[in-house]
Amino acid sequence: MKEIEQRGLYYEEFELETRYLHRPGRTVTEADNVLFTTLTMNTQALHLDAAWSARQPFGERLMNSMWTLATIVGASVAQLTQGTIVANLGFSEVSFPHPLYHGDTLYSETTVTAKRLSASRPGQGIVTLEHTGRNQDGVVVATAIRQVMVWCRDAHLGTSDE
Repeated sequence: MKEIEQRGLYYEEFELETRYLHRPGRTVTEADNVLFTTLTMNTQALHLDAAWSARQPFGERLMNSMWTLATIVGASVAQLTQGTIVANLGFSEVSFPHPLYHGDTLYSETTVTAKRLSASRPGQGIVTLEHTGRNQDGVVVATAIRQVMVWCRDAHLGTSDE
């Protein structure tokens, strides 16, 4: 019987200017917001206090933006980096241009914007990913640029001459 283990992409498999759509989407709940917010010791009333938030400019509680960021990145793992990542190198240009509310559905996508072989770590490469989160209406609610170090196929499988 043939067996296939789900994994992310090796360096060679990442294609520039390719957009990966991560499905299914994730409908967010009040429980997601309260649990994440309290687990991370974030006491921001915009996430926890419905009465106070109702008097603020958005008129209701907002999803914790760190939950949104973690979820758009997390949605990419199975498709892009599961078992092939060496390290998450960092984030830049993180933005939240529109709020995410309880009951919204978050859809994630990732575009490969750059890649290069590592100069100091043979058999590994650095890939730049642009993560985007959209609500059910296609409105962008979050973006982030992320760099990851991933294995090259031969180095990870032990078939290279290095």
